[in-house]
Amino acid sequence: MHLLIGRQKITMENNNAKCRVVLIRHGQSVWNKEKRFCGWTNVDLSEKGIEEAHKAGQNLKKAGFTFDIAFTSVLKRANETLKIVLDEMGSQATPIEYSWRLNERHYGALQGLKHEDMAKQYSPEQVQLWRRSYNIRPPLLTRDDPRYDGNNPVYKDLSPEEVPLGESLEDTVKRVLPYWNEVIVPKVREGKNVIVAASGNSLRALIKHIDKIGDDEIVGLEIMTGVPLVYELKEGTLEAIRHYYLQ
Repeated sequence: MHLLIGRQKITMENNNAKCRVVLIRHGQSVWNKEKRFCGWTNVDLSEKGIEEAHKAGQNLKKAGFTFDIAFTSVLKRANETLKIVLDEMGSQATPIEYSWRLNERHYGALQGLKHEDMAKQYSPEQVQLWRRSYNIRPPLLTRDDPRYDGNNPVYKDLSPEEVPLGESLEDTVKRVLPYWNEVIVPKVREGKNVIVAASGNSLRALIKHIDKIGDDEIVGLEIMTGVPLVYELKEGTLEAIRHYYLQ
């Protein structure tokens, strides 16, 4: 049996998984619905996104999942999704660790702008490159722009070099993987049941690493909003045995 996620095909084998990690992309946000570049901007979940989060929690509870620890970004839409999921599971006491390293890819000067408007101003092809290419950055913010995150108290402990002015997916991979390897993986190796609630590109970075997906192939990977993506991993190596959406 094969499972297709984006362009990736994975053979599903009847192996006994020793570790499970659940990844969940936040539910649809208001800006997702309006097709705006979100990036590090804090936006609310849409009504659909709230419904997606409730359903995700219900499905996880029904399937018998429990979590010892949860990881999420510092972005509101991911935090709200995780809170709703844990509330639905009756797991409000689950410890939560927050990190900017799990934030969405930073879309620089595009943040808040509509895809359609940028396509008219530049071209649909250029917008697609900004959205989906692996190593092409969007137009960068300047530090005097009101949207510059270096002025946000949430990021007061970051150095100027750590506060992005705009990121490619490659840049996102480089900041997400150290957190995965140094913080999340040790908990998985301890046998903890882990859930990671984040955004499309930060999760794409993790999936690229876990499934060893190439630079060209990863740009075509689509991740559903608000649907738990379960990874079963081999004990020790943490190689992926299989993965599947829980819906």
